[in-house]
Amino acid sequence: MDNKNPLPFKKTKPGTIIKWVIILIIFIFVTNPALIPFLPKDVKASLSDTWKRVFGDVQSIGSSMKFNWNSLFSVIAVIIIMALFTNLASFIIEKIKPKTGKGLSTQTLVRSLIRYISPIVTVIWCLSAVGIDISALIAGVGILTLAVSFGAQSLIEDVVTGIFLVFENQFSVGDYIEVDGFRGTVTSIGIRVTTIKGPGDNYKIMNNSDIRNILNRSKETSIATTLVSVAYHEDIENVEEVLKASFKDMFEKYPEVFLEEPTNLGVEQLAESGVTFRLAARIHEKDLFNAPRIMNREVKIAFDKAGIEIPFPQVVVHDADADK
Repeated sequence: MDNKNPLPFKKTKPGTIIKWVIILIIFIFVTNPALIPFLPKDVKASLSDTWKRVFGDVQSIGSSMKFNWNSLFSVIAVIIIMALFTNLASFIIEKIKPKTGKGLSTQTLVRSLIRYISPIVTVIWCLSAVGIDISALIAGVGILTLAVSFGAQSLIEDVVTGIFLVFENQFSVGDYIEVDGFRGTVTSIGIRVTTIKGPGDNYKIMNNSDIRNILNRSKETSIATTLVSVAYHEDIENVEEVLKASFKDMFEKYPEVFLEEPTNLGVEQLAESGVTFRLAARIHEKDLFNAPRIMNREVKIAFDKAGIEIPFPQVVVHDADADK
C-alpha cells in the first residue's frame, strides 16, 4: 500500500518572501514611527503623538516584544526543536506496522494530526520567546473561536468526522469502499481529508465531512461471474469435467484472488453458435474486475489442451456454378 501523497507540495516563490518582509517592515514602522530612520527627533516625536491620538498607544505593541539576540536565538531554537520533534515523531509512526485496518487508520490520523498541530505549537512558542503574553492570547481564544466559527465550520466538520470515522470503524485504511460511484482502496484517513486509490491508480481526495453513503465492500465477500461458450458438437459432460479440473488449478494458482474454487452454475443459454455456461467465484471486492479476466484466460487454456472448440461466427459460401 502506497501512502505517498500524490499531490506535490506547492513551492514558495522568493517574491512571496520579499512581500511579507516588506509588510513586516511597514507594520513595525506603523506601530512605532520612532524607528523610521533619517528623520529628525522632533519629527519622530510629532509622528508618535499623532499616532497615539489616532490609533492609541500602538507603540506598546513593539515595546512589549523583546527584539534582541537572546530572543532571536530562542526563536531559532524553538523552530529547530519543533522540526526535530515533528520529523522524529513521523519517523517513529512510520516504523510502526499495525496489523489491523483500524490500526492503520489510527496511524494515518495521528500523522495528520501532528502535521497540523506542530506549526500551531511552534508559532505560540515563538511568540512567547519574543515576550508576547500567551495567557492573553489564550484568554481571547473564546472570542476568536466565536468570530471564525462560521467561516471554519466545514473545517471543524472535517476534523470531527475524521475522528469518528476511525473510532466508529466505518471503514479503515486498506478497505475497499465505494463513495459517490468511485471505487477504490482507502490509503489514508487524515484529520481533514481521506484519500482513496482507484483501480487505475487514480487518487480521489475527499473532505471527511463530504463522505456519505459509504459502501464498505471489504466487510463481505463478492461474487465474480463470467460466461464461456463451447461449440454445439462438443460433449457437454466432457466440458463440465474439464471446467471442474480447471477450477481446481485456478484456485491453487491464484489463492490471493479466489477464496474458494470457482463453480459452474450450469448452462446459461443455448446461443446461435454454441452452448453458454455461467461460471462464478467467491472473491474480495477489489478483485471484482480481475477475477473474470483470470477465469476467461484459464478456461481458454484448459479448452485448448482438451481440444474443446469455442464457437465463432462462420460464413458458408455456396458456389452457384458447382450447384448446377
